[in-house]
Amino acid sequence: MTGQGKGALGQEESPFDESGVLIEFHHVGNAVKVTAVDPKSLLEVTIVGDPAAGEAALTRAVVNKLRYVLARRERPKTQADAPPPGTRRDGRGGTLV
Repeated sequence: MTGQGKGALGQEESPFDESGVLIEFHHVGNAVKVTAVDPKSLLEVTIVGDPAAGEAALTRAVVNKLRYVLARRERPKTQADAPPPGTRRDGRGGTLV
């Protein structure tokens, strides 16, 4: 599926070809871990969901997350994106004490 136009929130969407996205399902107990990899950027995202939701719904959710993360990477950094004071600057999360 390729598309360009307005997203759900009225933002411009970048062209994204989900036909090449690699999807992996891994059952873990009573949940399923779904991973999607964009072959162009090699970006990987993961969700954990209920197997009862069905493969199509889980695929749709993980591809939407991949699309979101790719779009977020492309937008320019702003002051609003800066971490709050006292948090780590190395991208690993957590709080410096």
